[in-house]
Amino acid sequence: MRTMLESKTNRVVLYVSAFLVIVLVLFALLRDNADPITLKEATKILEKHSVKSVVATQEYVYLKTDKELYKIAASQVSPKMFIDYEVKVKNSSNVIVYLLLLVLFLGFGALFYRWFQKNSIFKTQEAKETRGHYASEQSGPIESIKSDVTFEDIGGISDVKSELEEIIDFMKKPKRYKSFGARMPRGVLLVGPPGVGKTMIAKAVANAAGVPFYYQSGASFVQIYVGMGAKRVHELFVAAKNNAPAIIFIDEIDAVGKKRDGQRNDEREATLNQLLTEMDGFENSSGVIVVAATNKIDVLDSALLRAGRFDRRIFVELPTNKERALILSKYLEKVPHEVDVSAIANMTVGFNGASLAALVNEASLLAIRQHDFQVTIDHFHQVKDKVMFGKKKLQILSPKQKEYRVTYQAAKVICATYFDLPFEKLLLSNEKLTPATDEPLLQHELESRVKMLLAGVVACAIRYHEHASSAKGDLDEAKEIVEKMITEYGMGSSLMASQNEKEILMQKLYTQTRELLESLQSVMSDVERVLNERESITKQDVKKRLDAVL
Repeated sequence: MRTMLESKTNRVVLYVSAFLVIVLVLFALLRDNADPITLKEATKILEKHSVKSVVATQEYVYLKTDKELYKIAASQVSPKMFIDYEVKVKNSSNVIVYLLLLVLFLGFGALFYRWFQKNSIFKTQEAKETRGHYASEQSGPIESIKSDVTFEDIGGISDVKSELEEIIDFMKKPKRYKSFGARMPRGVLLVGPPGVGKTMIAKAVANAAGVPFYYQSGASFVQIYVGMGAKRVHELFVAAKNNAPAIIFIDEIDAVGKKRDGQRNDEREATLNQLLTEMDGFENSSGVIVVAATNKIDVLDSALLRAGRFDRRIFVELPTNKERALILSKYLEKVPHEVDVSAIANMTVGFNGASLAALVNEASLLAIRQHDFQVTIDHFHQVKDKVMFGKKKLQILSPKQKEYRVTYQAAKVICATYFDLPFEKLLLSNEKLTPATDEPLLQHELESRVKMLLAGVVACAIRYHEHASSAKGDLDEAKEIVEKMITEYGMGSSLMASQNEKEILMQKLYTQTRELLESLQSVMSDVERVLNERESITKQDVKKRLDAVL
């Protein structure tokens, strides 16, 4: 680099020097160095006959002697003064001057062309260097990271921890296992929905075992340059083996480990082949364990899942009520609060660990915005739907539309409370009341959810004989549940569903919902009044009103 800079500097100095030489030559040639004289002095010089030549221009007459050169204004002399001399008439044009000017012009043109050419080359080189830098950056030296995550930092994973303790103990005391001829699994696959803490679990294992932790995402192996992904995999395993015992963690392994169809051999498949080869190349004494995470185990290649590669699979599910309470307790340790953790756990059915962290953070930010001294249960009620469903702009409703909306939401909240569905508070602006769940549910629980979803449409039909288009989301979910109940869960009149079984079940649930709401018109009116005034109502408030009439 230093040599290149010196060479460039020398060229610049050379160009500047040449330019200065040309300027100096032009200055010397164009400079008029004749001494100006008066008419009297010119007459004396001519009378002495010491003038060798006389040159006349448009402005001056030049008298040249052996030693000096004089000039006198042409307007001061007369032709009679030079009767004894040959007068040469000099044109204003000078061939030498023009040649030098041409040289100067060509020099500037050459410099400009050189500069343009250099810039073009530079840009091309820069593009190549950028691409090369990207490739080298991606394939740069792989270094381990030190994990500061402990199992105490992760709440509600007691089952997962017990599965991993054996691996931690093996990495700490490998001789104990080898003496029994046992070998630990070469790979551990963490399977679970997004946000349940799979990455944190892997980091906690590395921290507990006290070994180097090599983290890579599956997407980082899929390169646009052929062979780079496979090279990256090889470098990762070499680095881990050189620092064994160690843990390699590949996050979102489905990005590189998808099933091969055999019809093409692209970069992803080459990378997967390299990964399979590296895992086969493990010696029992290598001391390297591969931990991978995915939420799509069904798309992984079968060769990746066979024994000898990812021998052990650990399913990390959504936290239970008790586990949610433990996770919330962890996140609330540094938050000034006055809340019952179990109450928040009850209202967060379907939340994963990441969602619970976001919930606590949003509640804290709301408390700060409202200038409160501590976080309360009301803050959690206000931000729960924002975390669960996302913040949506409240639609501007006309008085008539709001009237329909109030009736629709009142019916839903009454049914949800009557059937004791999991929710804590309803807002008039919310489209959804409770989150959908894939947990095993009994038939009557599924029917209760469908009734809640139909309640708004039923109430509007009773009151107004029509409903709004905003019911689409609830109707779609109700139809989906009924579809699964009949075709997948065998909850119809027989295990082999008939052609019109879904329609029969939907009509039955609609009729039962109508009968329920017609019997609770007084509660409907009361809840509608509250929603009109406050635009929100809690499950506890609705329960009190139901208990009063039931």
